[in-house]
Amino acid sequence: MPIKVQDDLPAKQILEDENIFIMGEARALSQEIRPLEILILNLMPVKEETETQLLRALSNTPLQVNCTFLMLSTHISKHTSASHLNKFYVPFSDVKMHKYDGMIITGAPVEFLEYEQVNYWPELCEIMEWTKTHITSTFHICWGAQVALYYHYGIPKYVRDQKLSGVYDHVVLHHKVPLMRSFDDHFFCPHSRNTEVHREDILKHPELQILAESEEAGVCIVMRRDGRQIFVQGHPEYDRMTLSGEYHRDLKKGLNPAIPVNYFEDNDPFNKPVLKWRNMANTLYSNWLNYYVYQVTPYIIDQIS
Repeated sequence: MPIKVQDDLPAKQILEDENIFIMGEARALSQEIRPLEILILNLMPVKEETETQLLRALSNTPLQVNCTFLMLSTHISKHTSASHLNKFYVPFSDVKMHKYDGMIITGAPVEFLEYEQVNYWPELCEIMEWTKTHITSTFHICWGAQVALYYHYGIPKYVRDQKLSGVYDHVVLHHKVPLMRSFDDHFFCPHSRNTEVHREDILKHPELQILAESEEAGVCIVMRRDGRQIFVQGHPEYDRMTLSGEYHRDLKKGLNPAIPVNYFEDNDPFNKPVLKWRNMANTLYSNWLNYYVYQVTPYIIDQIS
Protein backbone atom coordinates (compact mmCIF):
# COMPACT_ATOMS: atom_id res chain seq x y z
CA MET A 1 0.00 0.00 0.00
CA PRO A 2 1.37 3.41 -0.83
CA ILE A 3 1.16 5.49 2.32
CA LYS A 4 1.00 9.22 1.63
CA VAL A 5 2.83 11.34 4.18
CA GLN A 6 4.52 14.70 4.28
CA ASP A 7 7.82 14.54 2.43
CA ASP A 8 9.96 15.44 5.46
CA LEU A 9 8.23 13.31 8.12
CA PRO A 10 11.09 11.41 9.86
CA ALA A 11 9.22 8.10 9.58
CA LYS A 12 9.29 8.39 5.77
CA GLN A 13 13.04 7.81 5.46
CA ILE A 14 13.00 4.99 8.02
CA LEU A 15 10.27 3.10 6.17
CA GLU A 16 11.83 3.70 2.75
CA ASP A 17 15.05 2.16 4.10
CA GLU A 18 12.95 -0.92 4.96
CA ASN A 19 11.74 -1.05 1.33
CA ILE A 20 8.21 -0.03 2.32
CA PHE A 21 6.40 2.02 -0.31
CA ILE A 22 5.92 5.51 1.09
CA MET A 23 4.47 8.01 -1.35
CA GLY A 24 5.44 11.66 -1.22
CA GLU A 25 2.91 14.45 -1.55
CA ALA A 26 3.85 15.41 -5.11
CA ARG A 27 3.49 11.84 -6.46
CA ALA A 28 0.19 11.29 -4.64
CA LEU A 29 -1.33 14.45 -6.11
CA SER A 30 -0.61 13.18 -9.63
CA GLN A 31 -2.77 10.07 -9.20
CA GLU A 32 -6.42 10.31 -10.19
CA ILE A 33 -7.86 8.22 -7.37
CA ARG A 34 -9.38 9.01 -4.01
CA PRO A 35 -7.11 7.76 -1.23
CA LEU A 36 -8.52 6.57 2.05
CA GLU A 37 -8.40 9.36 4.62
CA ILE A 38 -7.15 7.99 7.95
CA LEU A 39 -6.94 10.16 11.07
CA ILE A 40 -4.48 9.07 13.78
CA LEU A 41 -4.81 10.34 17.35
CA ASN A 42 -1.34 9.56 18.68
CA LEU A 43 -1.40 9.62 22.49
CA MET A 44 1.90 7.79 22.98
CA PRO A 45 4.72 9.82 24.57
CA VAL A 46 7.43 9.15 21.95
CA LYS A 47 5.32 10.08 18.96
CA GLU A 48 7.93 9.63 16.23
CA GLU A 49 8.36 5.96 17.15
CA THR A 50 4.61 5.33 17.11
CA GLU A 51 4.25 7.14 13.78
CA THR A 52 6.73 4.75 12.18
CA GLN A 53 5.08 1.69 13.73
CA LEU A 54 1.58 2.62 12.58
CA LEU A 55 2.62 3.63 9.07
CA ARG A 56 4.47 0.33 8.72
CA ALA A 57 1.37 -1.57 9.86
CA LEU A 58 -0.82 0.25 7.33
CA SER A 59 1.49 -0.41 4.40
CA ASN A 60 0.42 -3.86 3.21
CA THR A 61 -2.57 -3.51 0.88
CA PRO A 62 -2.81 -2.03 -2.65
CA LEU A 63 -4.91 0.86 -1.32
CA GLN A 64 -3.57 4.40 -1.15
CA VAL A 65 -3.86 5.89 2.32
CA ASN A 66 -3.55 9.52 3.33
CA CYS A 67 -2.68 9.76 7.04
CA THR A 68 -3.35 12.85 9.16
CA PHE A 69 -1.91 13.01 12.67
CA LEU A 70 -4.11 14.57 15.33
CA MET A 71 -2.89 16.18 18.56
CA LEU A 72 -4.76 17.29 21.66
CA SER A 73 -5.05 20.97 22.45
CA THR A 74 -5.51 20.34 26.18
CA HIS A 75 -2.32 18.32 26.69
CA ILE A 76 1.34 19.33 26.28
CA SER A 77 3.63 16.50 25.21
CA LYS A 78 6.78 16.18 27.32
CA HIS A 79 8.64 13.76 25.04
CA THR A 80 8.01 15.19 21.56
CA SER A 81 9.21 18.61 20.45
CA ALA A 82 6.72 21.37 19.82
CA SER A 83 8.29 21.93 16.40
CA HIS A 84 7.54 18.33 15.38
CA LEU A 85 3.95 18.57 16.59
CA ASN A 86 3.35 21.94 14.94
CA LYS A 87 4.77 20.70 11.65
CA PHE A 88 3.19 17.27 11.35
CA TYR A 89 0.09 17.36 13.59
CA VAL A 90 -3.21 19.22 13.50
CA PRO A 91 -5.53 20.16 16.40
CA PHE A 92 -9.05 18.80 16.62
CA SER A 93 -10.47 22.22 15.80
CA ASP A 94 -8.94 21.90 12.32
CA VAL A 95 -10.59 18.57 11.50
CA LYS A 96 -13.87 18.47 13.43
CA MET A 97 -15.84 19.76 10.43
CA HIS A 98 -14.39 17.03 8.17
CA LYS A 99 -15.15 13.33 7.82
CA TYR A 100 -12.66 10.48 7.58
CA ASP A 101 -12.78 6.93 6.29
CA GLY A 102 -10.97 5.52 9.29
CA MET A 103 -9.35 6.56 12.56
CA ILE A 104 -6.78 5.09 14.93
CA ILE A 105 -6.68 6.01 18.62
CA THR A 106 -3.50 4.81 20.31
CA GLY A 107 -2.72 3.88 23.88
CA ALA A 108 -1.35 6.29 26.48
CA PRO A 109 0.78 5.89 29.66
CA VAL A 110 -1.99 7.00 32.02
CA GLU A 111 -3.55 3.66 32.91
CA PHE A 112 -3.25 4.03 36.70
CA LEU A 113 -5.42 7.17 36.59
CA GLU A 114 -9.18 6.97 36.60
CA TYR A 115 -10.39 8.03 33.19
CA GLU A 116 -11.98 11.21 34.48
CA GLN A 117 -8.69 12.20 36.14
CA VAL A 118 -6.79 12.33 32.84
CA ASN A 119 -6.15 15.99 32.09
CA TYR A 120 -7.42 15.75 28.52
CA TRP A 121 -10.53 13.68 29.37
CA PRO A 122 -13.13 16.25 28.18
CA GLU A 123 -11.40 16.73 24.82
CA LEU A 124 -10.97 12.98 24.35
CA CYS A 125 -14.67 12.45 25.10
CA GLU A 126 -15.55 15.05 22.48
CA ILE A 127 -13.39 13.24 19.93
CA MET A 128 -14.81 9.80 20.75
CA GLU A 129 -18.36 11.14 20.44
CA TRP A 130 -17.43 12.79 17.14
CA THR A 131 -16.21 9.46 15.73
CA LYS A 132 -19.77 8.14 15.80
CA THR A 133 -20.84 10.48 13.01
CA HIS A 134 -17.61 11.42 11.21
CA ILE A 135 -15.64 8.15 10.91
CA THR A 136 -16.53 4.98 9.00
CA SER A 137 -14.53 2.73 11.36
CA THR A 138 -12.32 3.50 14.37
CA PHE A 139 -9.44 1.25 15.49
CA HIS A 140 -8.51 1.53 19.19
CA ILE A 141 -5.21 0.27 20.66
CA CYS A 142 -4.40 -0.82 24.25
CA TRP A 143 -5.42 2.01 26.66
CA GLY A 144 -7.21 3.57 23.70
CA ALA A 145 -9.32 0.39 23.49
CA GLN A 146 -10.00 0.39 27.22
CA VAL A 147 -11.02 4.04 27.37
CA ALA A 148 -13.29 3.66 24.32
CA LEU A 149 -15.00 0.59 25.79
CA TYR A 150 -15.59 2.61 28.95
CA TYR A 151 -16.86 5.72 27.17
CA HIS A 152 -19.12 3.98 24.64
CA TYR A 153 -20.31 1.02 26.74
CA GLY A 154 -19.48 1.73 30.39
CA ILE A 155 -17.08 -1.25 30.55
CA PRO A 156 -14.63 -0.75 33.46
CA LYS A 157 -10.91 -1.45 33.55
CA TYR A 158 -9.18 -3.39 36.32
CA VAL A 159 -5.64 -2.97 37.65
CA ARG A 160 -3.63 -6.17 37.34
CA ASP A 161 -1.62 -7.57 40.23
CA GLN A 162 1.43 -7.64 37.96
CA LYS A 163 2.27 -5.86 34.72
CA LEU A 164 1.53 -7.84 31.58
CA SER A 165 4.61 -7.63 29.38
CA GLY A 166 5.63 -9.98 26.62
CA VAL A 167 4.45 -11.78 23.50
CA TYR A 168 1.47 -14.03 24.19
CA ASP A 169 -0.31 -16.81 22.36
CA HIS A 170 -3.93 -16.10 21.36
CA VAL A 171 -6.72 -18.22 19.94
CA VAL A 172 -9.05 -16.99 17.19
CA LEU A 173 -12.70 -17.45 18.17
CA HIS A 174 -14.47 -16.48 14.93
CA HIS A 175 -12.64 -17.22 11.69
CA LYS A 176 -15.60 -16.24 9.51
CA VAL A 177 -15.60 -12.63 10.69
CA PRO A 178 -13.74 -10.70 7.94
CA LEU A 179 -11.41 -9.01 10.44
CA MET A 180 -9.94 -12.44 11.25
CA ARG A 181 -9.65 -13.78 7.69
CA SER A 182 -6.31 -15.46 6.89
CA PHE A 183 -5.47 -15.79 10.59
CA ASP A 184 -4.18 -19.12 11.82
CA ASP A 185 -5.98 -20.78 14.74
CA HIS A 186 -3.37 -19.25 17.06
CA PHE A 187 -1.28 -16.09 16.75
CA PHE A 188 1.22 -14.11 18.82
CA CYS A 189 0.74 -10.49 19.86
CA PRO A 190 2.73 -8.21 22.20
CA HIS A 191 1.15 -6.76 25.34
CA SER A 192 2.48 -4.10 27.68
CA ARG A 193 -0.03 -2.92 30.28
CA ASN A 194 -1.01 -2.82 33.93
CA THR A 195 -4.77 -2.80 33.40
CA GLU A 196 -7.33 -4.90 31.56
CA VAL A 197 -10.98 -5.32 30.71
CA HIS A 198 -12.79 -8.55 31.53
CA ARG A 199 -14.65 -10.78 29.09
CA GLU A 200 -17.71 -11.08 31.33
CA ASP A 201 -18.24 -7.30 31.15
CA ILE A 202 -17.93 -7.34 27.37
CA LEU A 203 -20.39 -10.23 27.02
CA LYS A 204 -23.06 -8.10 28.68
CA HIS A 205 -23.19 -6.10 25.44
CA PRO A 206 -24.62 -8.17 22.56
CA GLU A 207 -23.50 -5.54 20.04
CA LEU A 208 -19.88 -6.44 20.86
CA GLN A 209 -18.09 -9.62 19.82
CA ILE A 210 -14.85 -11.05 21.23
CA LEU A 211 -12.78 -12.28 18.28
CA ALA A 212 -9.54 -13.40 19.94
CA GLU A 213 -8.27 -13.97 23.45
CA SER A 214 -5.38 -15.46 25.39
CA GLU A 215 -5.31 -17.74 28.42
CA GLU A 216 -2.57 -15.55 29.92
CA ALA A 217 -3.28 -12.09 28.47
CA GLY A 218 -7.09 -12.20 28.42
CA VAL A 219 -9.25 -10.54 25.81
CA CYS A 220 -7.27 -9.25 22.83
CA ILE A 221 -9.56 -8.27 19.93
CA VAL A 222 -13.14 -7.04 20.30
CA MET A 223 -15.34 -5.63 17.55
CA ARG A 224 -18.67 -3.92 17.40
CA ARG A 225 -20.63 -6.26 15.16
CA ASP A 226 -21.17 -3.68 12.42
CA GLY A 227 -17.41 -3.03 12.22
CA ARG A 228 -17.66 0.63 13.18
CA GLN A 229 -15.42 0.10 16.22
CA ILE A 230 -12.42 -2.20 16.69
CA PHE A 231 -10.77 -2.64 20.11
CA VAL A 232 -7.35 -4.30 20.50
CA GLN A 233 -5.85 -4.59 24.00
CA GLY A 234 -2.45 -5.62 22.64
CA HIS A 235 0.17 -3.80 20.59
CA PRO A 236 0.36 -5.54 17.19
CA GLU A 237 2.10 -2.45 15.77
CA TYR A 238 5.13 -2.79 18.10
CA ASP A 239 8.60 -3.10 16.58
CA ARG A 240 10.96 -5.95 17.36
CA MET A 241 12.80 -3.82 19.95
CA THR A 242 9.91 -1.91 21.60
CA LEU A 243 9.39 -4.22 24.57
CA SER A 244 13.17 -4.44 24.99
CA GLY A 245 13.39 -0.66 25.16
CA GLU A 246 10.63 -0.54 27.78
CA TYR A 247 12.28 -3.27 29.86
CA HIS A 248 15.76 -1.68 29.90
CA ARG A 249 14.26 1.77 30.55
CA ASP A 250 12.45 0.48 33.63
CA LEU A 251 15.54 -1.46 34.69
CA LYS A 252 17.60 1.75 34.69
CA LYS A 253 14.90 3.42 36.78
CA GLY A 254 15.33 0.72 39.43
CA LEU A 255 11.79 -0.60 38.98
CA ASN A 256 12.94 -4.24 38.86
CA PRO A 257 10.71 -5.15 35.89
CA ALA A 258 9.99 -8.75 34.98
CA ILE A 259 11.59 -9.97 31.76
CA PRO A 260 8.97 -9.81 28.96
CA VAL A 261 7.42 -13.24 28.48
CA ASN A 262 8.23 -15.32 25.40
CA TYR A 263 10.24 -12.50 23.86
CA PHE A 264 14.03 -12.60 24.18
CA GLU A 265 16.08 -15.42 22.67
CA ASP A 266 16.76 -17.92 25.50
CA ASN A 267 14.94 -15.50 27.82
CA ASP A 268 18.13 -13.44 28.04
CA PRO A 269 17.32 -9.68 28.05
CA PHE A 270 20.63 -8.95 26.33
CA ASN A 271 19.84 -11.22 23.39
CA LYS A 272 18.02 -10.13 20.25
CA PRO A 273 14.22 -10.46 20.62
CA VAL A 274 12.40 -12.93 18.38
CA LEU A 275 9.94 -11.24 15.99
CA LYS A 276 6.88 -13.48 15.69
CA TRP A 277 3.88 -11.12 15.29
CA ARG A 278 4.61 -9.06 12.15
CA ASN A 279 2.41 -11.19 9.87
CA MET A 280 -0.41 -10.99 12.41
CA ALA A 281 -0.17 -7.19 12.51
CA ASN A 282 -0.07 -6.88 8.73
CA THR A 283 -3.11 -9.12 8.34
CA LEU A 284 -5.11 -7.37 11.05
CA TYR A 285 -4.59 -3.87 9.71
CA SER A 286 -5.07 -4.95 6.10
CA ASN A 287 -8.36 -6.67 6.94
CA TRP A 288 -9.54 -3.60 8.84
CA LEU A 289 -8.73 -1.24 5.96
CA ASN A 290 -10.17 -3.53 3.31
CA TYR A 291 -13.34 -4.94 4.87
CA TYR A 292 -14.37 -2.22 7.33
CA VAL A 293 -13.11 0.94 5.67
CA TYR A 294 -12.52 0.67 1.92
CA GLN A 295 -15.44 -1.62 1.07
CA VAL A 296 -18.02 0.31 3.09
CA THR A 297 -16.94 3.95 3.08
CA PRO A 298 -18.73 6.14 0.50
CA TYR A 299 -16.76 7.51 -2.44
CA ILE A 300 -17.98 10.99 -1.56
CA ILE A 301 -16.46 11.27 1.88
CA ASP A 302 -18.96 13.84 3.16
CA GLN A 303 -21.67 11.17 2.85
CA ILE A 304 -20.24 9.24 5.82
CA SER A 305 -22.98 9.03 8.43
